[in-house]
Amino acid sequence: MNFDHLRKDIQERKFRPVYLFMGDEPYYIDELTDLLVDTVLPEEERDFNQTILYGMETDVAQVVTLCRSFPMMSDYQLVVVKEAQNLKKIEELEVYVKNPLASTILILNYKNGNLDKRKKLYAEIEKNGVVFESKKIPEYKLPAFIQSYFTMKGLGIDQKSSQMLTDFVGNDLSRLVNELEKLLLSLPEGEKRITADLIERNVGISKDFNNFELLKAVIERNTFKANRIADYFEKNPKNNPLIVTLVVLFNFFSNLMVCYWAKDKSENGIASELGFRNPYQAKDYVAALRSYNAFKSMEVISLLRAYDAKCKGVNNASVGDGELLKELLFKIMH
Repeated sequence: MNFDHLRKDIQERKFRPVYLFMGDEPYYIDELTDLLVDTVLPEEERDFNQTILYGMETDVAQVVTLCRSFPMMSDYQLVVVKEAQNLKKIEELEVYVKNPLASTILILNYKNGNLDKRKKLYAEIEKNGVVFESKKIPEYKLPAFIQSYFTMKGLGIDQKSSQMLTDFVGNDLSRLVNELEKLLLSLPEGEKRITADLIERNVGISKDFNNFELLKAVIERNTFKANRIADYFEKNPKNNPLIVTLVVLFNFFSNLMVCYWAKDKSENGIASELGFRNPYQAKDYVAALRSYNAFKSMEVISLLRAYDAKCKGVNNASVGDGELLKELLFKIMH
C-alpha cells in the first residue's frame, strides 16, 4: 500500500489492528505514526488508552500484555512501539499478530532497515494488518516531491525554486519539510506562489548563484556565468559545498547518458524515459543533448569521479574547493 492510499484510509478511520512502518526514510514512518496518534483517539481518551513504548526499553511480553488488554470507555486502545528495530526477539510478536484484538491498534515503528520478510511475523502482519515500506526518495525526484507538497497546500512553486531547495537541503526529508514549513509561515497573506525571492530571503540561498543556475550555465556552455557562480561559491563555501555541486552535476550527466539511447528525444519522450511526471522537467536534457555528445558526457562523468576524489584529499594536498570547481568547469565546457 502506498503512502497516499494509507493516509487516506487513516483519515477516513479505516483502521487495521497492526501496522508495520519500516524502511530507510524516517519521514514517512513518523508521518504515518503521528497521523494515527492524532486520529485514532480523541485527546480525552488518550490517558487511559494510549501507550507509547520504545524498543530498547521494553520487551515482547509487555507489548503483548498491553495489546491483549481492553480499552477503557473507548472503541480503541493504541499501542505504539517506536524504534521497534531495537525490540529484542521481535519475531515472538507473531503469537499476538496471528490473532490480534479488534479493539487494539498496534503500530511498529521500525527505522533504518526492514523487518526480515522471510519471517513468519512479517507474513502475519501482511495477512492481518498493513506493511508500509518507507524508501528514500532519489534526489532527482525531490523537486516533484516539493511541488506536490505545495500543491496539497493550494500553492504553486516553479521548477527553479524546487531545484534550489533540493540542492540546498538534499534528500533529508525531515529537514526539507522543515524548510518548506518555514516558507509557508513567511508567505505574505494572499500570496499563492513560492518564489525564488521568498526562498532567498528566508532560507538563505541566492536566487542567482546556486547549483540550478550553475547547471544551466554548464548546459549552455556559458563559461562567464559559470565562473561568476564559482567565484560566489568560493566566497560562500558553507552554503555551497563542492560535494553537493558534484552530486548535482553527476546526477544530471548520468541521466543525460540515458537520453542518448531514447528513441524519442522530444521533451515528452525524455520525460517518459527518465520517469518525470512533467515534460517541462526534461527541457534541460533536450538542450544538453545539443551541447554535449555521448562521448563528452562520458568524459564529464569520469571527470566528476576524479574531482570527487580530489575534494576528499586524494592526490590533492593543497588545492582548495573553489579552485577545484573552476578547474573542473573549464574541463567540462572545453
